[in-house]
Amino acid sequence: MNIPSDMGLSGKVAIICGGGASGEGIGNGRAAAILLAKNGVKVAVVDKDFQAAEETTNIITGFGGCSYPIEADVTKEEECKMLARSAMKTYGRIDILDNNVGISHSGSVVDDTLDEWENLMKTNVTSMFLISKHVIPHMQEEGGGSIVNISSISALRPRGLTAYSASKGAIISLTRAMAIDHADDGIRVNCVAPGPMYTPMVSSGGMSKEAREQRRLSSP
Repeated sequence: MNIPSDMGLSGKVAIICGGGASGEGIGNGRAAAILLAKNGVKVAVVDKDFQAAEETTNIITGFGGCSYPIEADVTKEEECKMLARSAMKTYGRIDILDNNVGISHSGSVVDDTLDEWENLMKTNVTSMFLISKHVIPHMQEEGGGSIVNISSISALRPRGLTAYSASKGAIISLTRAMAIDHADDGIRVNCVAPGPMYTPMVSSGGMSKEAREQRRLSSP
């Protein structure tokens, strides 16, 4: 990975939610954790799969970075409270929150079951509400911070992933509202809406190397 190493973040503390990977390789959360750690940020890597979080931490500590893993399900409020307290106890402050947890499946409103819809919304949207709710007070005490919510281009260009697209659109609206709510606190809230990326989650969802190459060739 070609990683910039002078972003002016040395000494900051970050919580990366979804900082493991759903398969072998580097997912978005793991990449963010590594990037920040390379820039001197102390990183709390959060994942409901402790082994995945630990693998990210091992990568970071392997190059001399500062990190530790937290096993937590951020769709559950008590676990969000716990991980915020853990980061504060370990590092004494929270400067950055990266909300990177998400799942996807294809289907229309006719195809999806209510359970599928509710589970996707809980994972993709409610998780951001819950962890932000319990991290922001610590940022307020410190006089500011930065929150990054991961949406998707599917929010703007739906492509047969109706529930997923709706959840990612909700994240954009949530981000705008949070940014207004907490601007006076010195807290920046931004949203990133990436296009398709060949992450472990995408690979496990069925995108082959051949399909990836076909998609690359179709891009201008």
